[in-house]
Amino acid sequence: MNKVYEKLMKCYACFQEKIDFTPEIALVLGSGLGDYADGIQVVAELDYHEIQGFPVSTVPGHQGKYIFGYVDQVPVVCMKGRVHYYEGYDMTDVVLPIRLMKLMGAKVLFLTNASGGINGEFHAGDFMLIKDQISDFVPSPLIGENMDELGVRFPDMSNIYDRDLQKIIRRTAMQEDIPLQEGVYIQLSGPNYETPAEIRMCRAIGADAVGMSTACEAVAANHMGMKICGVSCISNLASGISPVPLTHKEVQETADRVAPLFKRLVTESIKAIHTGR
Repeated sequence: MNKVYEKLMKCYACFQEKIDFTPEIALVLGSGLGDYADGIQVVAELDYHEIQGFPVSTVPGHQGKYIFGYVDQVPVVCMKGRVHYYEGYDMTDVVLPIRLMKLMGAKVLFLTNASGGINGEFHAGDFMLIKDQISDFVPSPLIGENMDELGVRFPDMSNIYDRDLQKIIRRTAMQEDIPLQEGVYIQLSGPNYETPAEIRMCRAIGADAVGMSTACEAVAANHMGMKICGVSCISNLASGISPVPLTHKEVQETADRVAPLFKRLVTESIKAIHTGR
């Protein structure tokens, strides 16, 4: 058996032993949404350390556990703390948590993150609906022997961020009077922030926001047939655009400042995705 698939199935068996819950929507809680689970009806939690062989987040502000519960009446699983490639994990481990949520039963993946603004129209604290992505600067999670049980060898990526879900989030933001930018997200490896020259390169190839996560997760989820949507919090202006040096503290402070709006946008979007309106 493929070793990556075998590891995934062991994690799934561990989940089945501990949790009796079937989520409809999987939500990855990026910076600014860390305490989002405090506002949902929680029915169970599963610490990453309790899952055999599961990768554990080492980033400050990223707790490591799955939260199972309800947003209104919608059953969700939330990743409170994601795993990043720059932490030294193999890319198959970085996306293992995403694949596991699909096996749990989630059909929709809602990705959130904090990112640096490249688009000159963006400001710190803006939200950006992710319409497309660039992930060529990190290894594809699909490299290696294909796991036919999960998806096809050469998956199409032309609609990786589902257009119907984009319409729902766009409409929700309008109804809630929450300003929403739109653009292309690019993932670089990190953990260092980008140089001004790298940001100019990203802008030249069409990126509007840059970060160190998300794109690889979307590739893995798309491979498994999940519908994907994503919203990025522009926590700072990227290197060469920002007049001051970049710090993780600045990212956290901005994310915390806009967290109430971010939470409302995510909550109302989840409810609308559930009803299809």
